[in-house]
Amino acid sequence: MDIQDVQKEFTKRLSEDRLISSIKDPKSLDQFLESSIQSAFLLTGNISVIKRYVDLLKKHNRFVFLHIEKIPGISYDREGLKFIAKYVKPTGIVTTKSTLIQLAKKEGLLTIQRLFLVDTDAVKNGLQTVNDIQPHALEIMPALIPEMIGKLKKETNLPIITGGLIRNQQHIDCALDSGAIAVSTGKPWLWKVQVCESSTKS
Repeated sequence: MDIQDVQKEFTKRLSEDRLISSIKDPKSLDQFLESSIQSAFLLTGNISVIKRYVDLLKKHNRFVFLHIEKIPGISYDREGLKFIAKYVKPTGIVTTKSTLIQLAKKEGLLTIQRLFLVDTDAVKNGLQTVNDIQPHALEIMPALIPEMIGKLKKETNLPIITGGLIRNQQHIDCALDSGAIAVSTGKPWLWKVQVCESSTKS
């Protein structure tokens, strides 16, 4: 499957699940696999164990994105991205660094640019960079600014994911209603909400 097909399948699953699990500790790996959610951001592990985590999740047919800045031992350069692409083999990466987006795309990885809505200048400069380098998706944080989700959706053609400070189902619903394709959260009890909803629909 080439990168465009992977991107289409990932976007399709996001539109179905509407949630992404942010895995912040090893215990959460099992909780994620018990859920029906198909996509995960890995924010735990290090260079010695990360391949094992990725292999486990891929074995269960999940999409796996490494948050590069959260994985100790991996360098933020071309060689680091080659190591990830050729040896670890996740679906893609999440990063705040636009230079890593460009390198990862060259290595055939899906890319998600994380943008923090700190102030007006950060939004303006971040949006300009995103539209220049064209990652496969944009994650904006924090999620609790629904009017900004709608604004950014109008200014870019990228799928918008949002996360950060999510505490309950209402926060998720509000972000989705504002135009986000999916919400990322590290709260396992909210992953269980998704399981309940899925089982109710089936």
